[in-house]
Amino acid sequence: MKILLAIIILSNLANAQRLHKESWYQKNVATKWNAKTEVRVANGRVDIVGANYATEVEFADKWKEAIGQALWYAFQTNKKAGIILICEKPEDHKHAMRLRSVIQHNKLDIKVWTYSEIMRAE
Repeated sequence: MKILLAIIILSNLANAQRLHKESWYQKNVATKWNAKTEVRVANGRVDIVGANYATEVEFADKWKEAIGQALWYAFQTNKKAGIILICEKPEDHKHAMRLRSVIQHNKLDIKVWTYSEIMRAE
């Protein structure tokens, strides 16, 4: 029981260091893309579903989790897989490089953006 409590406390501390909740980023991108958020599929909810992409939005340090989710959501929606990585600090961009390297090395059909790339684009 003490271990479970420690895990919950550490998880809450990690989330407390975020600038915004994940949903804040989802809503901003969905508005920009004129897309839907939190679309239900079997065994989950797609963060953003637009005209062409089913997109997972994830904090940079959780980049590994985003790969499987993006592929599953694309399969469930019959759309292309996308990942938006939230890089809140300059050092977070190393995770974007890792994510893109794994995708390229394994020839995965996943489009990757960082949140700042999307918001800067016209």
